[in-house]
Amino acid sequence: MRTDMTKNSKSSWPKVIARKWLNIPSGADEFQSDYAVNGETGDRRKSCCDQDYHSVVPENFSEGWLTETAGGIKPSKSMPEPPPVTDSLNLRMFVGTWNVGGKSPHEGLNIRDWLSSPAPADIYVIGFQEIVPLNAGNVLGAEDNGPAAKWLSLIREALNSDQSDQELARCYSDATEESSPSSLQLEHQASLKPRTSFTDLLSMEDELGEEDFERLLNLNSNSSEEGSPSPTYMSGSPARQRFCLAASKQMVGLFLCVWVRTDLYKHISNLKVSCVGCGIMGYLGNKGSVSISMTLHQKTFCFVCTHLTSGEKEGDEIRRNSDVAEILKRTKFSRSFRDLRQPFHPENILDHDKVIWLGDLNYRLAPGCVDTHELLKKNNWQALLEKDQLRIEQRAGRVFSGWEEGRIYFAPTYKYLADSDDYVVQTSNSKEKRRIPAWCDRILWKGEGLKQVWYSRGECRFSDHRPVYSLFSVHINLANKLIPTAISCPPRFSSKSALSSACGAKVQAEELLVIPGHKAA
Repeated sequence: MRTDMTKNSKSSWPKVIARKWLNIPSGADEFQSDYAVNGETGDRRKSCCDQDYHSVVPENFSEGWLTETAGGIKPSKSMPEPPPVTDSLNLRMFVGTWNVGGKSPHEGLNIRDWLSSPAPADIYVIGFQEIVPLNAGNVLGAEDNGPAAKWLSLIREALNSDQSDQELARCYSDATEESSPSSLQLEHQASLKPRTSFTDLLSMEDELGEEDFERLLNLNSNSSEEGSPSPTYMSGSPARQRFCLAASKQMVGLFLCVWVRTDLYKHISNLKVSCVGCGIMGYLGNKGSVSISMTLHQKTFCFVCTHLTSGEKEGDEIRRNSDVAEILKRTKFSRSFRDLRQPFHPENILDHDKVIWLGDLNYRLAPGCVDTHELLKKNNWQALLEKDQLRIEQRAGRVFSGWEEGRIYFAPTYKYLADSDDYVVQTSNSKEKRRIPAWCDRILWKGEGLKQVWYSRGECRFSDHRPVYSLFSVHINLANKLIPTAISCPPRFSSKSALSSACGAKVQAEELLVIPGHKAA
């Protein structure tokens, strides 16, 4: 069930604390989403018992349903004919994670560098940790939605602003002006041959050097591919991309949001959220996960933003492994009755076709790495990664078995001095404050049709973590997509029977969409 974002109620402290300590769900299925794109709003479908909440009718139910408008009850407008369906679809998906250290963003904070990638993306999945300080007031008290609203505003501006388009234009212009012998050859080939498909382009990654591959990736984006959803970019004059918020959800300091191109939004359905607290007492939300599930072209996606147990003592990695197991076990997406023609929507994380796991996983370097300082000075990341707890635990089969992570060629992302490029361990004399640098912030994935083409970090000094981001190629097979059959329209209404018929139709909608007495996970 999806609801409009409402103002945070000022509940009394005893009531809020009791609900959290007793693990009683409170709006666990609610999330924020854009219902209007570019200022255009549609009629909202309601159920009989609709007061503060409303259900979203699946796409296949659109035709023939009743719509309540200011002018009374009338049959819904017929949907326009869909475009021809191709056999497959290749999308680009940007995934980013950032622990912002409990700091609220200030006006003018530049996050465009973090959200930039070698090629324009169609979907943006952005997760934050510690958007509010993890103190008793925020963990036990009413949720502070102020910082989340600021981050949404910054992201919306970064993805939709004219300045972003200008930067893209400059990026593509620079890509054709700066030339090396190998890149000139690539440029000449690109000008003579049709645009390479994104799938074929990815197959060249291993054959080309990293610099040439990135350059070809940029050049390849200058012309359109038949059947590709990505917009056409001409040097110096890129087409504007408009993005809308598909869903966002907060749990204490965790915040996850999914943005999609507006023309993709109509193909998204079954948006659901689930929160799991793994913090104090094993249930409070200072640590845990926020997950968003959705269906895109009949393929199910799950995005899991997590903040796992901290600490670099021996044995802390076992607690982090336990957090992962609890999140996989306790994450549940609410079910509702649907048309039998609709595919079954997964309840658990691993039931999805494609899964992205992102966040501050907090895995550190294993104790006993005595030459850490020397390896840091030499930028010998591969030697340091041999001591990475996540890789050690994963190779031993104790966590994330069957999951994938890209090769890491960037410096550890934690822990930095405030507004500095120096690690705390390099300057601090206090043993309590010293932290061995580590790759705490990670992005993993599971499922067919996902290929990572970029894995890097940003350099914003806003917090003691550096943001991490990745670009994925997402292949969706449309050959098996279900084609909905025609749905018969309801009888026309007479003035005498309109009210009773309308109530009957609304009751039918309620029975189809909602399981009575369902409790959120």
